[in-house]
Amino acid sequence: MADEAPYNSLPNISAWAKSLGYLGVQLPSWDGRILDVKQAAESKTYCDEVKGRTNGLVITELASHLQGQLVASHPAYDSLFDAFAAPEVQGNPKARAEWAAQQMRYVIQASANMGLSVTPSFSGALMWPYLYPWPQRPAGLVEEGFRELAARWKPILDFADQHGVDIAYELHPGEDLYDGATFEQFLEATGNHPRVHINYDPSHFILQCLDYVGFIDVYASRIKAFHVKDAEFRPSAKSGVYGGYLGWKERPGRFRSLGDGQVDFKQVFSRLTAGGYSSWAVLEWECCYKDSVQGATEGAPFIASHLIDVPTRAFDDFAGAATDVGRNRRLMGLS
Repeated sequence: MADEAPYNSLPNISAWAKSLGYLGVQLPSWDGRILDVKQAAESKTYCDEVKGRTNGLVITELASHLQGQLVASHPAYDSLFDAFAAPEVQGNPKARAEWAAQQMRYVIQASANMGLSVTPSFSGALMWPYLYPWPQRPAGLVEEGFRELAARWKPILDFADQHGVDIAYELHPGEDLYDGATFEQFLEATGNHPRVHINYDPSHFILQCLDYVGFIDVYASRIKAFHVKDAEFRPSAKSGVYGGYLGWKERPGRFRSLGDGQVDFKQVFSRLTAGGYSSWAVLEWECCYKDSVQGATEGAPFIASHLIDVPTRAFDDFAGAATDVGRNRRLMGLS
């Protein structure tokens, strides 16, 4: 969203997206220019009005990343994250966290009112400053961090369960949930809560040198949302995975427009299909070289070219035969 057309209102930006070939839009639930999330939580009529402003595009999900981020935030980031919160709670971390939790409940209710079953979000972070174990982390710090994170999210997850909405955490550096291992630690801390799921985004795994295709095979049952986003990791003699002090163009790890990075999307779409994923493939654009309009223009046909029609029959069905237990036993030499 932006203040100039066509990015300044839901009717304008959805008309623009439709003209590029998109079938749906994922709405940022924190942006008042397109959605009053509190009103959406309280009124199905208002939700129907919002859906009527999309020029026929489907609302795929209500994203809640910024609210989720503020459910838990280390004090080192207080001033930076204050901008994500309402003015009345800025400068007050406790009030801000309570505001964020209420915002998440609004998103959950609004999603249910719109007939949506998942919200992509962030987990927030209490432990991120201690990612690298120097100085040595004191024993129990990580365990206590996940206990506290789970304690903050558990009431929200229970509320989501009551409304039939999954929370799909985007595993993202800067959050306490940033890979499979941390997701499992959080899942365990919540008592394997049935509403804890994943927003799969391979770009963040490229930058971590993680097996992003194998990840799908391991966590397919928990993947409920999908950001189609590209990235590249090109280490040099000067910089590697910790090159974040450099500008985006100079970092070894960079986000790229679809097809310009290193993500093998043919494998990603294939493994997601094999794992039974049947929800939306949502373009998330962020590139250090290419303009967003070009990235958006190229994005819809790129995604469409990777979509897979699940087969309705096997190629060798013609050679099959009805089940015959007796014959099957004779074929194995059994009486």
